[in-house]
Amino acid sequence: MVSNSATASGSFLSGVIEGFYGPPWSPRERAELWDWMVRGGLDTYLYGPKDDLHQRAIWRQPYDASGLATVRAAVAGCRSRGLRLIHACSPGLDVTYSDPSDREAMQARLMQLIEAGVSEFCILLDDIPDAMRPADLARWGSLASAQAAWVNAIFTWSRSRVAGRFLLCPTPYCGRMVAAGHGGDGYLETLGRELHPEIDIFWTGPEIISERIDLEPIARLTEVLHRPPLIWDNLFANDYDGRRFFCGPYAGRPLELKRAVRGILLNPNTEFPLNFVPIHSFGSYLAAEGAWDPGASFLDGLKAWWPRFATVGSPLEFADLILFAGAFYLPYGDGPEADRLARDIAQCLASAEPPDDAESLDVRTRMLRLKGFSARLVDLLDRELFHALHRRVWDLREELDLLDRWWSHRIDPRRAGTPFTSDFHRPKTCRGGFVARLQGFLRQFPDARFEVSGEIETPAKVHPR
Repeated sequence: MVSNSATASGSFLSGVIEGFYGPPWSPRERAELWDWMVRGGLDTYLYGPKDDLHQRAIWRQPYDASGLATVRAAVAGCRSRGLRLIHACSPGLDVTYSDPSDREAMQARLMQLIEAGVSEFCILLDDIPDAMRPADLARWGSLASAQAAWVNAIFTWSRSRVAGRFLLCPTPYCGRMVAAGHGGDGYLETLGRELHPEIDIFWTGPEIISERIDLEPIARLTEVLHRPPLIWDNLFANDYDGRRFFCGPYAGRPLELKRAVRGILLNPNTEFPLNFVPIHSFGSYLAAEGAWDPGASFLDGLKAWWPRFATVGSPLEFADLILFAGAFYLPYGDGPEADRLARDIAQCLASAEPPDDAESLDVRTRMLRLKGFSARLVDLLDRELFHALHRRVWDLREELDLLDRWWSHRIDPRRAGTPFTSDFHRPKTCRGGFVARLQGFLRQFPDARFEVSGEIETPAKVHPR
C-alpha cells in the first residue's frame, strides 16, 4: 500500500547534509551551521562527508577515542539546539551483502555511535559500481534485493536499540541513472517492494544536480517506492567543479513539493562560509505559503550576509555584491545582473565598430566595478570568507582584466588592425595546464552532445622523459 503522506514515517525533515567530496567542515563551522539552521527553521543535520575515512574507506574499523569525542560533541551540539542528528555510513564500495561479518561490522559501527548518543542513521549506497559479487548474485539475483535484505537486517537490529529515523541512499538515485539502467532492471521497483516501509529513500530528482524537481515525476516515484521520497538536493553542491560555488536562491522547486515528499535536505558548497545565502533562502522557502519569489529571497539573503563583507579600508558597495553573487548564482544560470553584463560584453566583443560609444563604455564601467569589487575582497576582515572565495575570485579577476585590456586595444586608433596580446596573460600560464589542454579536445553543445574540437593541437614532437 502506498502512503500519500509526506510524513508517513515521522516529521518532515528539513536541513543540511555534510555529504560532499572534500575536506569535512571543522567542529566550529558545524556549530555555526547549526545556529544558521535554527534561525532558518531547519531541523535536521546529516553527517556523511565522503572524504571522512571512517565514512567510506575504512567503515569497518571502529572509531578511536578522538573520533568518538567528536561524535559526542556533535550529538550535544545538535541536542542543545533542538536539532536532529543523523549519522551516515557508506559501505557500498566493498561490502559483501551475503557475508555475515560485514553485517556484524556495520552493527558494531552503529553500536559505537548509539553508545555515543546517536539514534538516527543513514546507509549510503550511492556512487558505487552496480556490479554484484558472485555470492550475492547467487543468493538474491539482483542488487536491489541484496541491498534491501541487508539494510532491512541493519534497520531491524538498530530499531531494537533506538527508535530514530533510518535513511537509505540507493545506488541509482536520480532519473537519469534509472533510465540508463544503473542498478539493473527494475531496481527501484524491487527496492520499493522489499525495503522496510519505515526506511526513507533519498532521491536527487531527474539529475544528480537537478535544475527543477517537479511534482508529477515525484508522484510516479512515490508509487514505485511505496513511499514518498526524501529529497537529497544537490542544487548548491560544488564538489564536482572546484572553479565555481553557488550562492543563489533556492529555486526550481514548487512550494507543493514540501507536501509531496518526506523531507528536503541540502548538500551544499564544500566551502562552509559560502553557504549562508543558500541556507537562508531554503529556510524562507520552507516557511513560505501561497507564493515563492526566489529573486526576493536572494536579495534578502545577501542583505543578511552583507555584514560579513566589512573591510579594513573604505566600505564595499552592496550593489556590487549583488552583481558579484550573480556571477556565482546557480548551476544552470547566472543572476540577473551578471547575466545582463555577460550578454552586453558579448555584444561589444562582436561589434564591428570599436566599443567606445556611450552604451559600450557603460558596459565597460559595470565590468570594471565587478573587477574592482573582486580585487577589494582581499581586504575582508572575515579571513575565512576571503579564503573560501579566493581561488574563484582570482579566476574572475583574470578574465575581467583580460577583457579590459582587449577593450583598451580595440578603442585605440593607433592599434587598429593589429593583433591583441597581453603581457600579463601569456600562453600556458594563462588558462594553462594539463586539464585545460584536455578541455580543448571535446566541445560540448547545449543539447549535451560532444564533438571533437576543430582546433586540437598536434604534437610537434615527443618529449623525452
